[in-house]
Amino acid sequence: MRPRLRILDLATGTGDLAFLASSRGAAVVGLDITWRMLELATAKKTGAAPTFVRADMLALPFADATFDVITTGYGIRNVPVLDRALDEVARVVRRDGQFLSLDFDRPANRALRSLYLAYLTVVGSLLGLLLHGDPDTYRYIPESMRQYPGSAAVAQMLRARGFTRTEVIPVLGGLLAIHHASRGDRGDREDGRR
Repeated sequence: MRPRLRILDLATGTGDLAFLASSRGAAVVGLDITWRMLELATAKKTGAAPTFVRADMLALPFADATFDVITTGYGIRNVPVLDRALDEVARVVRRDGQFLSLDFDRPANRALRSLYLAYLTVVGSLLGLLLHGDPDTYRYIPESMRQYPGSAAVAQMLRARGFTRTEVIPVLGGLLAIHHASRGDRGDREDGRR
């Protein structure tokens, strides 16, 4: 009998990815630094559900090689020290493990990037005002993207940490990106961008 897949969902927020993985039989830990997000996630629990932990992605409270898969949705762009967060990912994932991340991407073209950031600022302000009565609610998104190195640089950082297979999958014409990185002993290296 195959053991249950152990999954860590970083920056889990209200736990959507964690609940999805748990519903498919995985043993899941959802981690977030914000108490309120974890309160919202915990309130959604029914039956077999993820375990939720409050901790920082820069200092994961787990032993080396604990997880088969690490996921995050809109998480790595927001960490204050991306290198250290990826060091922690590499430390707690198993030697044959995988890392999956979905996040906004930073278009390489300077003009397109400027338009994209302006768009996110305007739309984010409108959504913040309409949904929360505060136009600054989502202002952190374009601000965080100004510091984010972009998907190609993140893929390179993952390779430097022993992920032998890395893939960047553009979403919405490259405005978002999925990183899929695997570790293993096979020695094969496949770097790609679809």
